[in-house]
Order: sequence, then structure tokens, then C-alpha cells
Amino acid sequence: MNISSIIVKTRPEHLDDVKKELEKTGICEIHFDDPKGVIVVTIEGKNVEEEINKVRILEALPNVISADMHMSYCEDELDEMKKEIIDSDGIASEINSDKPIEEINYFGSLKGKY
Repeated sequence: MNISSIIVKTRPEHLDDVKKELEKTGICEIHFDDPKGVIVVTIEGKNVEEEINKVRILEALPNVISADMHMSYCEDELDEMKKEIIDSDGIASEINSDKPIEEINYFGSLKGKY
């Protein structure tokens, strides 16, 4: 599952209309807007391709100047990164062991230990 924040920009006089159009799409959730015409929404998708398609829908709405992906979170990528970290250097296995905390050596950086 991917979750991304999108910055939608419009002219101030179209702010309310654009917000209504965003809500009608059913593909995003509005979290913030300001009187200058900036709206922050989030979208979800099973992959990046689905999210890009949703951004294109938002861009095509009447009076939208731009809709740009600002931040993206992907659970699958995070899970893979966690696995790589755990498997890479044995740090997690030592921390998660039954070893008393006093016996775990710390040198100011866990990377420097192994």
C-alpha cells in the first residue's frame, strides 16, 4: 500500500470550488488548505502507477493549476528496508537477544561495532 501527499494549487477565488471537486472524486482526502489557494491532500494506491493515475485525475479538475506529489510512503519498501537492516550486520539480533543490557557494547555508533 502506498500513501502520498499531494499539493494542489488553484487561484484563491476558486479554492472552495476546487475543494468540492476534490471531494467529489472520492480518491483523496483533504487535510489542509489556505486562502492563497494551496490544498494538501493524501491519496492511496496499491502501487506507484495507481497513485500517478490519481494525480493525473486531480490535475485535470477544473481550476486546478497543479497537483504535485510531495511525499510518498510505501509499506512494501519499508518492510524490505527493515529486513535488509536486520539481516545486514547482526545489530538487531544482539539487541533482541536475551543478553543483559550491561553486556551489550556501544561505541557511539552501531555501525562502527561490526
